[in-house]
Amino acid sequence: MKFSEMPYERIDFEALKGAFKELEEALDRAESGEEQFAVHEKFYKICNHVMTESQIAMIRSDIDMSDEHYLEEQRYFDEQMPVFQNLVVSYQKKLYHSKFRPYLEEKIGKVAFKNMELAMKAVDEKLIPLMQEENRLQTEYNKLLASAKIDWHGETLNLSLMNPYLNHKDRAVRKEAWEKYTAFFVEHEEEFDEYYDRLVKNRTEQGRMMGYDNYLPLGYARMNRNSYGRNEVAEFRKQVKRDLVPFAEKLHEIRRQRLGLSALSYIDEGAYFPEGNPAPVGTPQQILEAGQRMYNELSPETAEFMNFMCENELFDVLGRKNKKTGGYMTMIPDYNSPFIFANFNGTSGDADVITHECGHAFQGYITASDPIREHNDITMETAETHSMSMEFFTEPWMPLLFGAGADQYRKMHFEDAVTFIPYGTMVDEFQDIVYANPDLSPAERKAVWRDLERQYKPHLDYSGNDYFERGGFWQKQHHIYDSPLYYIDYCIAGTNALQYKVKMDQDYKAAWQSYLELCRLSASDFFDALVKKAGLANPFEDGCLKYVVAQLEKKM
Repeated sequence: MKFSEMPYERIDFEALKGAFKELEEALDRAESGEEQFAVHEKFYKICNHVMTESQIAMIRSDIDMSDEHYLEEQRYFDEQMPVFQNLVVSYQKKLYHSKFRPYLEEKIGKVAFKNMELAMKAVDEKLIPLMQEENRLQTEYNKLLASAKIDWHGETLNLSLMNPYLNHKDRAVRKEAWEKYTAFFVEHEEEFDEYYDRLVKNRTEQGRMMGYDNYLPLGYARMNRNSYGRNEVAEFRKQVKRDLVPFAEKLHEIRRQRLGLSALSYIDEGAYFPEGNPAPVGTPQQILEAGQRMYNELSPETAEFMNFMCENELFDVLGRKNKKTGGYMTMIPDYNSPFIFANFNGTSGDADVITHECGHAFQGYITASDPIREHNDITMETAETHSMSMEFFTEPWMPLLFGAGADQYRKMHFEDAVTFIPYGTMVDEFQDIVYANPDLSPAERKAVWRDLERQYKPHLDYSGNDYFERGGFWQKQHHIYDSPLYYIDYCIAGTNALQYKVKMDQDYKAAWQSYLELCRLSASDFFDALVKKAGLANPFEDGCLKYVVAQLEKKM
């Protein structure tokens, strides 16, 4: 069904409570594992419908954050989704403790039961008021970001539409753009501080109500980290600092020389070539058409997927006023449909949407018909492996998107893929410190951020920008506000994507078959087993990044 034709109806959560009561009673009455699984299939249908309606409401609200109807629907789900999460956990508790569990484990897998265990540690009815407040604060923060109206030479632009000027080939333009961009955050600095302070205190209280010292154990459970914990992540961060940061700094030095600059400033972070960064050729519609051709040529599976997306209006990618910033892929379960949301702005980021978000959507599409719903409950580092690896697999088709600038794009993408990992890892360490020390003041948090920048991005120079020099850069990173602890996943996945880069340079066809197998495995196994089956090294194992860097340096 076309997205524009998908009907929307608000979920009646009182009726939903009755439906879940009936499910639990049916589980109790069941006299065999087969009977309980039949009940579980009804659970799938109910959950799919709730998620469908909530995602339609979210997408339509994000498309136009001035649309009061869907904004109100989003507020409604902000209030009610914690109720739904508790209903799900209450039902899952019965399933988890079922006397027919051996049959059910055989049917839906051990991973599903580990995830249920984490869900029971992550959600409790007593947390509902705090979870509702958390949702409200996140929505208000995103509304503040979306409200930015920056006067740019007679045009009024939002934050996303400023990107072409932040990375402009003319350094004077970049400087002016960054000054105006930063001015919005300086103007609202106290609000950004207040939102985050309230979110940290809210989440800390939730953690303590669940019996933890702070939010971190609760946050790890909510991120569904079912095969690794805080210690493994800390070890990964050590690898990044020791093995990857020096390589990333070499790439920054190469970029400095290419730009002909005596020193790099923060205004140069997104600039790669003196003549300007490569940009897609053609209109947004032509970019989508080029993407359709690319996926039709890549493989039969990607062809079927992309044609389905285009035929059913499952892209909203044009940057507009009052549209939420950023981009994402989400699933609309009742229709087995992925949906891609983005803000095209005429930069290479538009191509990234056609590669990164389509990596997510492709994996979601090819496993959407799996009758075991739990197999689609992939953890985020696995999900981001699908998307970030697709960015490399589509590189042979970049002439369709960039014309003569394809080689420059590939070079820029490679450098960006490597240098992102230190930044993303820094975001994770910042959050780890903040939630371990929830009483830090806003100024102290900024000082923590600035100290981490000196460790992970030692070349960075904020001269002339007091706000960033004081450690304010992170306030533009919406994940820190509304997706706590979700960022190291990009770095673990980025390590896998670089492994695929090494593999495809050696044997593209074999690398693609490995990737396809990983997508099809979905969440049928734990992360460490998935990467092993795909023939990848586990990023948590010491030496993984050292090996990857050695291979990439050889290639250079």
